[in-house]
Amino acid sequence: MTRLTILLLLLVFSCGAVAKESDHAKWNADIQAFEASDKSQPPPANAVLFIGSSSIRFWKTLGTDFPGYRVINRGFGGSDLDDATAFADRIVTPYRPAALVMYAGDNDLQGGDSPEQVRDDFAAFVGKVRQSQPDLPIAFIAIKPSVARAALLPNILRADQLIRAWAMTQKNVAFLDVVPAMLDAQGQPRPDLFIEDGLHMNAKGYALWVAQVTPWLAEHAMRAEDKRRQNAPTP
Repeated sequence: MTRLTILLLLLVFSCGAVAKESDHAKWNADIQAFEASDKSQPPPANAVLFIGSSSIRFWKTLGTDFPGYRVINRGFGGSDLDDATAFADRIVTPYRPAALVMYAGDNDLQGGDSPEQVRDDFAAFVGKVRQSQPDLPIAFIAIKPSVARAALLPNILRADQLIRAWAMTQKNVAFLDVVPAMLDAQGQPRPDLFIEDGLHMNAKGYALWVAQVTPWLAEHAMRAEDKRRQNAPTP
């Protein structure tokens, strides 16, 4: 390999890194809004943190869907998995949540990422947040099949399969499979679960997610909070 070739490769990689950093930067306003909200109205301690893309951001009924739990919603824009990793120090670590529920991945696939890359990005996210909370229980809601992105269904199913397999090798990482309930008898996305854009869910769609998340929370969120209480110093 010639010196010129090496220099050209370094240039390509550096440009890619700058572009990726720029992609993350477009969410700065959203992250700053979260931080401002935290200052004016401090979030609850030992809460369940919901993080990810717009399917989390539009989940406006979290508080009533999960009675008995304190919840924090930190879904932002049309974000990718690696955006959540990039901002984890600002929108995960400060809350020290009792449990974390993530949904992301379909924007990644829509943007051209492979199923393998999506799996790797989720693994990187888990590694990042567990630098500060090694035992944090984490659940990944399966990438949903939607009417608007029906063409992505093979990649969605492949990414879900890879994430499920990886999660099974990890401690306290769960894969919550919402996909079967969101497909019709022909294996296609159910239109009745979505609003007009065919991408974001209506109350009926979110009810299917609640049915998957609730049992996991009952097993993990309460256990994590009880363990934290036991380890807290005696006043």
